[in-house]
Amino acid sequence: MTGTRPFNRRQAKENAAFLAALRRTGNAREAARSLGFHRSTLLKRRARDAAFAAEWDAALAIAHAHLNRAAPNPDAPSTGEPRAIRTASGRMQLRTLPARALDRAAEQAFLSALSATANVRLSAAAAGFSHSAFYARRRQSPAFAREMRLALETGYERVELALMQAALASSYRDDAWRHNDPPPIPSMTADEALMLLRLHQQSVRLQEEPPHIKRRRGESREAHSYRLSEMYKARLQRARDAFDIAEAERRSATAATSESPFEEPLPTLPALDQVTGWRKGKG
Repeated sequence: MTGTRPFNRRQAKENAAFLAALRRTGNAREAARSLGFHRSTLLKRRARDAAFAAEWDAALAIAHAHLNRAAPNPDAPSTGEPRAIRTASGRMQLRTLPARALDRAAEQAFLSALSATANVRLSAAAAGFSHSAFYARRRQSPAFAREMRLALETGYERVELALMQAALASSYRDDAWRHNDPPPIPSMTADEALMLLRLHQQSVRLQEEPPHIKRRRGESREAHSYRLSEMYKARLQRARDAFDIAEAERRSATAATSESPFEEPLPTLPALDQVTGWRKGKG
């Protein structure tokens, strides 16, 4: 996607832990410090990978939105409720503060967040205002309407890039189960085991037909040819997936072999032979 060497598995897990900390703190330096990293290491990764940079910016926008909700600052729009403030003489008084105007700084914060998230409500919260305020400004100002459209297009492209990169085998997003020992097989009868094998033989051992091209009565020669070509494409895709996974594992093996503190733990499961309510039949 980016034309650069992808992160190995350890680096990918470190990046995920950093993004989670960044969403909590809204401060890159503090998030890196809490994980034992130097911020420059992560800045270098951000510079080389556009998808990681997009997720970084989105994490900051999310953090700012959460912080604005949890602890509104004195400059935020007034709700009409009196607040305790300190006067110039140092005395404390209850006053109803005037509503803060939607200024250029708020507009730029909103547009910046929108270019990272493609989410109007989240970006408005990150800027400290309601989304309706920015929709009203868009109606009033053709210039702001143009910038909002451009920011939304940029955000859409960046989110799309991050999503596409997350689908690669080298992203290591969903492979935690493959790096843990599987749970024990639940007890079952021979008939139940044979039934399971029969149910899944088509998808595991044979080439499963895509649902939209199942053989139908009176199928034409053209439709038959199309179905076979789609099955061939599916086989090629499976081969590519297997190669990508093997290549990602090879690169990960060449990295540091020490156990990463950011490894996802094995999920806690009940004994599988005690799980009930999933059989369709009785008995």
